[in-house]
Amino acid sequence: MKVKLIETMKMRMGKRTSKATSILLKIIGAIIIVFGIFLVTVYIVNIVCNKSEQGKVVPYGQSVTVDGKNMNVLIQGKGEETVVLLPGYGTAAPALDFKPLVDELSPYYRVVVVEPFGYGLSDNTEKERSTENIVSELHEALQNLNINQYILMGHSIAGIYGLDYVNKYENEVSAFVGIDSSVPTQGGMDTKFPIKTFQFLKKSGLARLVVKVIDDPYAGLPYDDKTKEQMRILSLKNMYNSSTSNEMENFNTNFIAAENLTFPKNLPLIFFIQANNTGVKRWIPLHEEQVKDSVHGKVMTLEGEHYLHHTKSKEIVENFRRFMEEIK
Repeated sequence: MKVKLIETMKMRMGKRTSKATSILLKIIGAIIIVFGIFLVTVYIVNIVCNKSEQGKVVPYGQSVTVDGKNMNVLIQGKGEETVVLLPGYGTAAPALDFKPLVDELSPYYRVVVVEPFGYGLSDNTEKERSTENIVSELHEALQNLNINQYILMGHSIAGIYGLDYVNKYENEVSAFVGIDSSVPTQGGMDTKFPIKTFQFLKKSGLARLVVKVIDDPYAGLPYDDKTKEQMRILSLKNMYNSSTSNEMENFNTNFIAAENLTFPKNLPLIFFIQANNTGVKRWIPLHEEQVKDSVHGKVMTLEGEHYLHHTKSKEIVENFRRFMEEIK
C-alpha cells in the first residue's frame, strides 16, 4: 500500500513538474519571440530612418579634394589672419558644433573649420587613422585652399594631432590654441574599446533608440532648432563609421607616438582648460608642463564642460585676442 501511495505521489509530482516546466518554456519562448520582434522592428525602423534622413541633410561649407576624396571645409569671416579649427574625436558635424566659436572669431579673423574624413559632410576613408595620415590630409586640404599662414586652434584630441602638425609645418603655423586639448601623457588612453559592439549597436538600430531616449545634449546651448536637428542627423550617420572606428583603434598608438614631442619653443601657445576635470588626473598640471618652456605660453582655466566652446566661446576669443596682442 505504502509503495503504491509513494509511486502515485511521484507520478502526480512528475506531472506537476512537467506541466510547470512546459509553462516555463512557453513563457521563455514567448519572451524570445517578443524580443526578436522588437529587434527586427528597431532594425527596420533604423533602415527607414537612415534613408529618410539622407534627403534631410542641408549642405554647408565647400568640398576640397584630398587624397582623391572629398573633405568638407567651412570658411567664414574676412579677417587678415586665419584661424583653422580642428575638432575633437567623434564630433559629428564640426562646422556646426563650432558655430558659437566661429561666430565670435569671424568678426576679427578668417575662420576655417576642417572636417576630417569620417566627420561632418566629409567622405569616409579606409586609410589608417594614424596621426601621420590625419595630419597629412589636413595639411593637403589647407594647401589646396591656398591657405599657407594660420593659427591652429584645436579641441580635445586635436591637441595630439596639432602637436605633430606644428612640428612638421612650423613655418606655416603662427600660434597654437588648445580648447581642453588632449595631452600625450594623460592616463586612460590604453583602454581597449569594444568597437565591434559599438558598430553592432549602430547597425542594429539600438544606438538610434538610445539617442532617442537620452536627454538632448544640446539643450540650453546656443543653437537653433534647425542646427540641432542637423547635428542629430549627422551624429546618427557618422557614429562608429569606418573612419572614426579606426581612429579609436589607433588612440593608444597615436598618444604614444606623441609622447616625445614638444611644442616649438618660440611658438605662441595658449590652452583654455576645463577648471574641474575629474576624469583625468593632473589635467591642469599636464598642460602647464606643456607650456613651461615656451617663450609665449599660457594656461587659462574656465568653468564648463569638456566642450568649452559650447558655453565659453566669448571668453575664449576675448582672452585669445588679448594674448595675441600682448605678443605683438
